[in-house]
Amino acid sequence: MGKVIRHSRVRRAVLAGAACTLAGFGLSRWLGPKRLSADAFAARYAVPLTAPRKGLSVYHLGHSLVGRDMPVMLDQLAQAAGFAAHHHASQLGWGTSLDQHRSGDISGFEQENAHAKHLPAKSLGQAGYDAVIFTEMVEIRDAIRYHDSGAALAHWARLARRGNPDARLYLYETWHRLDDPEGWLARIDSDLAQAWQDALMRVAMADPAVGTIYLIPGGQVLAAAVRAIEAGTVPGLTRREDLFAKAADGTVDPIHLNDLGAYIIALTHFAVLYHRSPQGLPHDLSLANGQLAAALPQAAVLPLQRLVWQVVSGYALTGVSV
Repeated sequence: MGKVIRHSRVRRAVLAGAACTLAGFGLSRWLGPKRLSADAFAARYAVPLTAPRKGLSVYHLGHSLVGRDMPVMLDQLAQAAGFAAHHHASQLGWGTSLDQHRSGDISGFEQENAHAKHLPAKSLGQAGYDAVIFTEMVEIRDAIRYHDSGAALAHWARLARRGNPDARLYLYETWHRLDDPEGWLARIDSDLAQAWQDALMRVAMADPAVGTIYLIPGGQVLAAAVRAIEAGTVPGLTRREDLFAKAADGTVDPIHLNDLGAYIIALTHFAVLYHRSPQGLPHDLSLANGQLAAALPQAAVLPLQRLVWQVVSGYALTGVSV
């Protein structure tokens, strides 16, 4: 019996030493980051947010899938809906991850922030915005693998809450390249839970100081719009490329939206932020440079506005109640 005890003690000591060694080599990374449990995560959204009664001050942190035009469109939609005080500020970069915003390694910083709406993201701790919207880089798998997405999201969430403990925090779900080898729609469908929820939101929300982060389902709305368009139920539009920008040589940009796509995303932001259907909102809007945006075909406006509300109001993580 004595030998057994000694051997057991030796084994425990060896295991303890191995654990310390593994910790030195990044055991937490090997095991994966800590996550809020699935049940606790779902419970956060059991009670929806209350609808805002006044215009919100909104901050956008991200890159070109936010862009300058979409937040300006959102300003116009909110003000047309009676939220006259709605305004925004932003910090953008070229394909910038949340971690790169944190470190200051931001490609295209000077070019993308040369406008009156720019406010340095480090100012969030003092700025006191009503709503802060975080945008992670794409490819989202690379962001998770190489840019510590969950921890970076938690960092920005804590900073935003320092500026306003009652701030409504949102993660903006984006999309993939049209030429994704796994299929554009398939990636949007599968990554909602695997990437956006599990690897970003649940990891960030494991920190009690982060609180609840809600989701703006841009990718889900865009996928629903494409499915409707390609099913022939959106008059005037026929294919997914109708929503994407074109390069100077006329080829389709596989990731960036044109004015029509940006309008749909602005509607999505409006519906999530204000808990209202965007049905009836204007579709003739201006861009950030003051020029008129290309407008959806008139017959397509109402079906797409209804579709946006159907997606937003049917997804608990938006915080929207019906």
